[in-house]
Amino acid sequence: MVDRSKLHPYLTRPIEVKSGVAGIQRPANFLESIAENPEPLMEMANHHIVSARQFNLDRMTQVCRLAAEFEVMPHLIHKPLDGKIMINAFYEPSTRTRFSFESAWHRLGGDIITITDAGTTGMAKGESLPDIAEMFNNYGDAIVLRDSNEASVYNMLESLRIPMVNAGNGVDEHPTQALADIYTIFKWRPELTSLDLPENRRIRVGIIGTPGKMRTVRSLLLLLANVRHAIAELVVINPNREIFSAGQREELEAAGLNISIADRLKDVLPELDVVYINSIAWIGDTYETLTGDLKLSIESPLKDGAIILHPLARGDELDVSLDTTAHNWYFAQARGAVFIRMALLTTLVERISQVLDAPQPTAEEA
Repeated sequence: MVDRSKLHPYLTRPIEVKSGVAGIQRPANFLESIAENPEPLMEMANHHIVSARQFNLDRMTQVCRLAAEFEVMPHLIHKPLDGKIMINAFYEPSTRTRFSFESAWHRLGGDIITITDAGTTGMAKGESLPDIAEMFNNYGDAIVLRDSNEASVYNMLESLRIPMVNAGNGVDEHPTQALADIYTIFKWRPELTSLDLPENRRIRVGIIGTPGKMRTVRSLLLLLANVRHAIAELVVINPNREIFSAGQREELEAAGLNISIADRLKDVLPELDVVYINSIAWIGDTYETLTGDLKLSIESPLKDGAIILHPLARGDELDVSLDTTAHNWYFAQARGAVFIRMALLTTLVERISQVLDAPQPTAEEA
């Protein structure tokens, strides 16, 4: 039983904004450091977003810049997606991804149709994915799809006449999560977008996970290849030997990433500037988690100024003792995902000009 004899102290005082937590970092510095170039965004209009391979440095940077513009605005002068409908089809459990897509579309003024159980659709009667895609064409202006079957996204493409966003397809990819990850890194160090970055300013990135089985990691590594000029070394930390899928490491190294593998976290942690940890690898309808010493806490020998990223949900691998430290950028990561998806969705449904032509926020608003 809960003791209700005394009011909980949080009920008797206003909600506090914990300004010391890195999770509420604002993007004004990044916005000011990147020149606006609408061309890469215009090229994305009426396109599907299925893979991180669709993004080069310019496109990635401009999506992040537009996200920063949304984030610094206290409110939109107008709603660019007014009258637009998004179909949110989540056939696999999700909290952050589904809610952030819905939040993004609502903030832009659109309406949403949400499906959270394939058993409530024609799929339960054996209807094919191409036929379902034909129906979606008539009912919405964009579709966001998550499915534990990695082929589902690709099987719908030929029949779709509205843009689709891959929100996670099996162990294959999760490109919008990776964009949220990159956006967080850019807000932390805007200079990383510069091709002229001095060698002594390049960073070491640690990936704690299994690149061959984690879709968030797979997409993130593809995007990190776009900023290879800023990465001195990418260290994958995992005691297992079979951690890459066939050809994955070769593709990344051919793109210019300097990759090494470490068995023990504590051996490399003090040298890492960015630490990305993900414990969950989806395998069909279930998942497996990391084992061993692959855990972070306030006792971990983190480098001064290092940041921690995690796509969430977390388990024991990321201790809550880090939540109130400057290493915590995983809450900023979750927050920024909304604005990244606002930027992408506005672009895909060809409403980008309404945002780019809108009045800019004042310095006080930013």
